[in-house]
Amino acid sequence: MSTKLYVGNLSFDVTETDLRDMLSKHGPVNEINVIMDKVTGRARGFAFATMNTEEGAKAAILALNGKDWKGRALTVNEARPREERSDGGRGYGGEGRSNR
Repeated sequence: MSTKLYVGNLSFDVTETDLRDMLSKHGPVNEINVIMDKVTGRARGFAFATMNTEEGAKAAILALNGKDWKGRALTVNEARPREERSDGGRGYGGEGRSNR
């Protein structure tokens, strides 16, 4: 069964290839999704990776969480399900009203 990982505190110039190379040492990697800023087009400093096996995911967490990589201490853990936003995704305090 595949396991989705959260990988945080990444360098803003990280690529999917960089992450795949780092994670694949611990097990087969199915998918990498580097979260990009819509305005600047650069990485936001975190990503999600799907490891093909639970054992590979656990090995990656144990080996990489807190490890210095490209000058930054990584955060690697099992991804949590996305929470529903109470504002409907609008970001204006709900009900579609402005804060003005």
